[in-house]
Amino acid sequence: MRLSPDAIIFWQSGFFKINATLVFTWVIMAVLTAGSMLITSRLSTGLTRSRWQNILEMIVTAIKEQIREAGLADPEIYLPFLGTIFLFVAASALFTILPGFEPPTGSLSTTAALALLVFAAVPLFGIKKQGMRRYLKTYMEPTAVMLPFNIIGEISRTLALAVRLFGNMMSGGMIVGILLTITPFLFPAVMTLLGLLTGMVQAYIFTILAAVYIAAATQAQKHSRHREEEASA
Repeated sequence: MRLSPDAIIFWQSGFFKINATLVFTWVIMAVLTAGSMLITSRLSTGLTRSRWQNILEMIVTAIKEQIREAGLADPEIYLPFLGTIFLFVAASALFTILPGFEPPTGSLSTTAALALLVFAAVPLFGIKKQGMRRYLKTYMEPTAVMLPFNIIGEISRTLALAVRLFGNMMSGGMIVGILLTITPFLFPAVMTLLGLLTGMVQAYIFTILAAVYIAAATQAQKHSRHREEEASA
């Protein structure tokens, strides 16, 4: 049994190889790009709207609401980044209903890449919101002694994001594969739906965690000021 789509090699020449993770990642990106271009090219502001535009507006509204509930007051700023992550992970789960499709999120390389994007986005949004000096100062709170521990915390948080998504997606695929091997005619539809549900939940959790981390980085200044006000009171 394969633990990862990395094991499926379509082409290899020496060190270079094209595996299922790469192929299906590009398939998802192509489908999402083509779909967004097709829908947004026919947007309507009137009462008559296409079914796809209604679905797209529902998805965008739901993502914006979740970003706002995570503590980010201006969800439009973070929507392109967090929305793209959610759609990619969710599409990886949805496409598993297609025969032969292997979700790229079942590869540690993909989940690590997504976690690194979050790792880079958190300080970028934090610096944009607070400025370089104020953001870097948050790493020395409550005292300068905490600097190495805060840095370690940032790195371990990124590793946890990658391993969490990879472990859940990989274990879900393994369980479905084992049960389908044991009872090939009894559980296929049920287990496929279960895997689909698991993938959607993981897409939601990964996106919300990223939003919470960004919210913590962008609101540190507010918390710092609140603590200063409490201390001076």
